Amino acid sequence: MDAPTLPAQTVINGVSFNANPGQRPVFVDGSDTIVSLFQKRCADLGSRTAHREKDFGIWKTYSWADYWQHAKWIGMGLRKLGLQRGEVVSILSEDRKEWAYSDLGIQCVGGIASGVYTTDSASQLAYLINDSDSRFLILENEEQLDKFLQIEAEVPGLLNVIILEDEGLHDLEHHRCIMIDDLYEIGRQAEQDEPGVFETEIELARPEDTALLIYTSGTTGKPKGGMLCHENVMAGIEAGAHRLPTYDTDEQLCFLPLCHILERNVSIYFPLAAKSTVNFAESPETVFANLQEVSPATFVAVPRVWEKIYSQVLILTQEATPTGRIAFGLAIKAGMERAEYLLANKPVPAGVAAKFWFWDQLVLRNLRRMLGMDKMRRGGSGAAPISPELLKWYWSIGVPLLEGWGMTETAGLGSINTMEENKVGTIGKAVPGYDIRIADDGEIQTKGLNNFQGYWRNNEKTAETFTADGWLRTGDVGRMDDEGFLTITGRLKDIIITAGGKNITPAEIESRLKFSHFISDAVIIGDRRKYLTALIMIDQENVEKYAQDNKIPFSNFASLCAAQEVKDLIAKEVNAVNKEFARVEQIKDFRLIDVLLTAEDEELTATMKLKRSYVEKAHAHLIDDMY
Repeated sequence: MDAPTLPAQTVINGVSFNANPGQRPVFVDGSDTIVSLFQKRCADLGSRTAHREKDFGIWKTYSWADYWQHAKWIGMGLRKLGLQRGEVVSILSEDRKEWAYSDLGIQCVGGIASGVYTTDSASQLAYLINDSDSRFLILENEEQLDKFLQIEAEVPGLLNVIILEDEGLHDLEHHRCIMIDDLYEIGRQAEQDEPGVFETEIELARPEDTALLIYTSGTTGKPKGGMLCHENVMAGIEAGAHRLPTYDTDEQLCFLPLCHILERNVSIYFPLAAKSTVNFAESPETVFANLQEVSPATFVAVPRVWEKIYSQVLILTQEATPTGRIAFGLAIKAGMERAEYLLANKPVPAGVAAKFWFWDQLVLRNLRRMLGMDKMRRGGSGAAPISPELLKWYWSIGVPLLEGWGMTETAGLGSINTMEENKVGTIGKAVPGYDIRIADDGEIQTKGLNNFQGYWRNNEKTAETFTADGWLRTGDVGRMDDEGFLTITGRLKDIIITAGGKNITPAEIESRLKFSHFISDAVIIGDRRKYLTALIMIDQENVEKYAQDNKIPFSNFASLCAAQEVKDLIAKEVNAVNKEFARVEQIKDFRLIDVLLTAEDEELTATMKLKRSYVEKAHAHLIDDMY
């Protein structure tokens, strides 16, 4: 389907866009590269707040002038130490202001920024450094430094390691390691010695220059480095401005890994256009507390985060007084009635609106305030399917939650639902300037400036990823309705062919299982086998609460999974899902994965998606037991 064409010049939230997306080049406020836009914003906004970050429990503000100065020192410092245009710098850190400073500073002097997940092992770090041929590594603290020290001899091409936090490292003496303050000082001196060079380097940037190297999660093998040029990101910025309007008065919370293109867009690149303020969460563990403190206008998360918030509300409700539970139930009922009309894009009848207003004043407004969502204009979910019932629940409490889709190879944004055009159960329509088609085998294919350049030093894989007529083969299987709304049904490579020759897309079944409040993830097994089975991860909080309420004894997670009552509970959920599918697509048996997985485990990606091949290998004994 062809996306709608926009006027040659548009203005959104005070930001001008001087060309149609899908045509070359893309200009945002007259800028055709990320770094020229960054330079303009910092010059125009100066003392206005760009970032907030906690220091000893107190939120502190940092201006656009701070942003510019620190990015300049980092860029000039790395250049002085030997960074050449087109070379890669890796960043290994949790979200913080220095992540953004480094990202833009590297790009401003013509370098390529590449993020590394803090959950990656030392061996994974060695692979990424060597595959990208990184010349420098910026890392956060002593914990991450230990990984480098383990693999130091394996990464001879690395010139220097820059450390952001010196706690526990005051006595460190290492010929390849320097502290960030030392890099700032090198940058300051370089700026004095070569005034104007930083600005000249920015002028040298071209839309087709590679700006980012983003490694895929590697769910089926070694991660591949996706190359995104300035033009790719600028096209994504423009598409985001049209479909995800953000204002210069908006507060945002950054907490997903900035290595991932979704958070990189939402918390670094989109704010460059919108001039909004980004607040960095203290850590992944403090996200919900920080959400309450910041009360952002927009909030984008993966489904597991939205599920966790919902689970916490359910648990709090069950612990409330009988009167409180009744009031909450009536409020949700009123909210659901209103949500039915909103999600169908129909006017809300006066009676329904009045009922919602009453319960909103009495219950729901306080709930949103407690969650840190009282100022939330829009929530977003991506990276994995989310339950339609969960989407509706958020709309019922007054939080519009929209689902979208994108991947590294599409610069993070391909299609999305909006407040004006929303169809629950789909991933929305193609963003402006982007074309989407469904191939004969059901694969979703895309064309537009969002499409990445290819895989780093892997021409063979790049060639496989594009069709002969230039369309990106996403690997996702889906369908598109008459209105242009897209639905993903699975991955091409995951299609199961049973022993009877039936083709089955496991993602649809897995998604339905994950809609259960008691199931956090699932992997369907059955390729070349007589019937389907499933490996299931239970939702720890909800199942623990169920066990406590029903006096089911357990001492740890493994014993919880082993309890017959818990197995019976999951069996009911599986049977309910089976009713929605044909007999050949039904699950005949299942096993529970009785270990708590984190992003540090091989079976999970950093965005908390199960790696099918690793799961099947690690739990082969459970699979064999079912056959």
